[in-house]
Amino acid sequence: MTETVARNSRKVRTGVVVSISGNKTIVVQTTERKRHPKYGKMMTSTKKLHAHDEECTAGVGDTVRVMECRPLSKMKRWRLVEIIERAK
Repeated sequence: MTETVARNSRKVRTGVVVSISGNKTIVVQTTERKRHPKYGKMMTSTKKLHAHDEECTAGVGDTVRVMECRPLSKMKRWRLVEIIERAK
């Protein structure tokens, strides 16, 4: 097969590293502001994503970008793409 098969578009999220749990694993907290369907008030919802960090470069407080990938373990379905901003 000489033709290349394009990957499906992967979900990309930006968040803050809140924990380093184990070797090569980070926990990224993402926040999303959305309108309440009935009352219209703006709500902030947060999610925690377990991501794979191959080089162990991210630290707590860093702003990072993660991308969806195949299941790597029981909890990890995301991988680290880049570190946007280091913690101060």
